[in-house]
Order: sequence, then C-alpha cells, then structure tokens
Amino acid sequence: MTLQPKCEDVETAEGVAITVTGVAQVKVMNDKELLGYACEQFLGKTVVEIKSVILQTLEGHLRSILGTLTVEQIYQDRDQFAKLVREVAAPDVGRMGIEILSFTIKDVYDKVEYLSSLGKSQTAAVQRDADIGVAEAERDAGIREADCKKEMMDVKFQADTKMANSKRELEMQKAAFSQEVNTKKAEAQLAYELQAAKEQQKIRLEEIEIEVVQRKKQISIEEKEIVRTDKELIATVKRPAEAEAYKMQQLAEANKMKKVLIAQAEAEKIKRIGEAEAGSIEAVGKAEAEKMRLKAESYQQYGEAAKIALVLEALPKIAGKVAAPLARTNEIVILSGDGGRITGEVNRLLAELPVSVNALTGVDLSKIPLLQKMTNPQA
Repeated sequence: MTLQPKCEDVETAEGVAITVTGVAQVKVMNDKELLGYACEQFLGKTVVEIKSVILQTLEGHLRSILGTLTVEQIYQDRDQFAKLVREVAAPDVGRMGIEILSFTIKDVYDKVEYLSSLGKSQTAAVQRDADIGVAEAERDAGIREADCKKEMMDVKFQADTKMANSKRELEMQKAAFSQEVNTKKAEAQLAYELQAAKEQQKIRLEEIEIEVVQRKKQISIEEKEIVRTDKELIATVKRPAEAEAYKMQQLAEANKMKKVLIAQAEAEKIKRIGEAEAGSIEAVGKAEAEKMRLKAESYQQYGEAAKIALVLEALPKIAGKVAAPLARTNEIVILSGDGGRITGEVNRLLAELPVSVNALTGVDLSKIPLLQKMTNPQA
C-alpha cells in the first residue's frame, strides 16, 4: 500500500510552523506470528480503513519528530529526517503486522516565507562567496595561465621532440615495413615463378608422357605395318623366290649330277689315255735314261765343260717352261711410281737367275766369265 502522510503547520524546535508531506510504502508481513497480529488488528476492515489506521500512526510519529528538529535540519537533510521517521514508527506499525518498506520526504514548505528568506540569505552568502571565488579564481587563473603557458611551452617542446622522434621512428618503421614488404613481394614472386616452373615442368612431363604414349601407339602401328609388309613380301616375293630357288637348286643338282657323270666318264677316259701314255712315256723314259746314262758317261769324260754345256742346253727349255704361262697373257702392267723401277726389276730377275740355276743343277753360273756379263750387265 502507498500512503501519503501530511502534517500541516507543525511547529519546529524554533517555533516556526511548517508543512511536511511524505510518501510511505507499507505491506502486511509474511511471518506467521506477525500475520496473526495483522489479522487481529484489521480482520473485517476495508482497505481504506486499514490505510487510515496506518496513516494516522505515521503522521503522529512525523509530528513528534518535527517538534524536535529545526527547519534547517529538516530542509537540508531530508534523507536523515525520513530515516528517523522510519526508525521511530517501525516498532508501532510492526506490532500491527505492518512493515514499512520505504519512507521519503516529498515536500517541505511554510506560510511565513521562512524557507525563502533562508534561501535569500543563503543565496546572498553564496553570491558573496561566488564573487570572492571569482576574484580569487581570476587571480589564480592568471598565475595558473602563466604557469600553464610555461608548461605548455615545455610540453610543446617535449611534444615536438616526441613528435620528431615519433616521426623518425615512423619513417624508420615505414622503411623497415617497405623493406619487409619488398622482401615478401620478392619471395612471393620467386615462389610464384618457382611454382610456375614446377607446374610448367609437370605440364611438360605430362606432354612427354602423352608423346611417349603416342610414340608407342605409332611404334605399335608401324610394327603391325611391318608384320603386314613382311607377310605381304613373304606372299608376293619370298614364297615365289623360294619356289624359284628350289627350282634352281633342283636344276643345279641335276646339272651337278650331269657334270659328275661327265667328269667320271672324262676321268675314266683320261685314266685310259694316261695308262697308254704312261706306257709310252715309260718306254721313252727308258730310252731317255739310256741316253742320259750315255751322256753322263760322256760328261764324265769331259768334266766341268760338259756340265756347263748341259746347263746351257737346258736353259732354253727352262726358259720355255717359265715363259709358257706368259704366252697365254695378253698384257702385263707393272705399277710403279718410278719410271726407272722397271729396269731395276729386270736387273733383279737376271741377278737371281744364277742362284736359281745353282739350286736346280748345282752349277754356279756366276763363276763363268761370259755368263757373268749376261747376268750382270753393269759389270
């Protein structure tokens, strides 16, 4: 419940009549025993009657307290005055099962303008103190202004110094930041180029793999084409060539067999002729042997001169036998870078002739004066 206790024209301790209006918030207590007190006091009464009982109790305590205080105490310290009212009235209303939640002073006024006069004197005193305060403030302000200007200059100098230092540090930080940013940009650019190179390398590897696959397919196609070509060559060339070769082989074997038979017949013919010639040669040989024996006996009688004569007689036959192959030669070409080498070759052959005769007959032609001139034209 909200109550508004009001005491009109109550004399204070100084005899000044004032009117005070307050506002109180009260409620019925919840405690079982105190709730029983409230039931005893107010059971059967209306809310208006309950408010009236409580309001009269509060106003009675308010009047009694106003008579003990001065106007200044009541006006200047309303909170203390309201607290005092709560403390004094609380026990009485508590015995009725009512609790005072709050009590405040709403208004204080009088009919004799005591409070306004008090306010005027207070206002004058305040004005006086204000003027004095203004003068002192202006004086202090001048002093303080000078001090402030000095401090301002000091602060300004310090601020300029700090600003210069800050500016220098800022420039240094900017330079450091720029260097760091440029370094990061360079690293990023390098990383980008490196990554791009890696990606390009990957792309190139993939292209190489694609080329390898294509090349393998091309090789496979070429191998199949080679196999097809081989089969075509086998069908169109090799098989006919093998058939022709087999035909030629059979013809060659037939010719070979024919030649073998002819050769066997020719051999048999030669054998028969040889046997006949052998008999004839044997007879001729015996005659020649007898002739040679007789010549040998004759040569034994003539000695060295007979041997030389025999050798000279045999030389034309030897020369004929040696020159027999040359008779079937159409042309002889001697390759030499030196035009005089041909003569040297002829001389060498003539120089080797006595050695050959000596090896065949045992006769040393180099000891015969006439033959020395023949075999050694330069002598």
